[in-house]
Amino acid sequence: MKIFARIRFYYSALVISCIVSVMIILLKLLPKQKGKILHYGNRTMMALMFADIETAGEPDPKAQLYLLNHQGIVDIITMEALQDKNMNWVAKRELFEVPWFGKLLKNGEMISIDRSDKRGLIKLLKDIKHSIYVLHRPVALFPEGTRAKDQKLLPFKEGAKFIAEKLELVVQPVVIVGSKRVVNEHDRTSFGGDVKVIFLPSIDMKSASSDWYRQLREKMQETIDKELETNSVSR
Repeated sequence: MKIFARIRFYYSALVISCIVSVMIILLKLLPKQKGKILHYGNRTMMALMFADIETAGEPDPKAQLYLLNHQGIVDIITMEALQDKNMNWVAKRELFEVPWFGKLLKNGEMISIDRSDKRGLIKLLKDIKHSIYVLHRPVALFPEGTRAKDQKLLPFKEGAKFIAEKLELVVQPVVIVGSKRVVNEHDRTSFGGDVKVIFLPSIDMKSASSDWYRQLREKMQETIDKELETNSVSR
């Protein structure tokens, strides 16, 4: 079983690399079709990896900032496969220098953040404001800041809270479970199966309580734990 999962991992990696290469070219040739290219490209990836997507809850058409838990690259692939919006992802600056994937981020005009720069949060605030109010592109961000390896959410960074409140955004939390079974980059395994995306109720910063960020994290953790308990699906 482990050998098959390892073979499947390298097959999935090949699928991702090939589709990303095609998307990079198309994004360069058809810059006005970014949303559709990323949507259909990522849907194709999921299909070729024999992974289905199950959803619960409703995506809020008014959502401006999505806050998601993070396990690996399949989280991004899944969200892009689900929606044909021209979403804007926040990624650390180092990822923009990675071969292939970095070009996809650059050609997709995603938002980079330099965590070593003290002015990084101010730049991020300006970039997100421009994306939402000028480009009309909703932004997706991982408040944990990095990939988690187990069921428990990592502490949320304060940057997402600061930006949401400062720009008075409509925030929708999203929980993704099952993505590590499709591709686990730490163990280099792939078992396939369904990825479940759970859209939780949105929070409008204009009427949010003072401890909304803590409550949001608790609700996301509660949802993750419930999926494991009732459906035996880990994050």
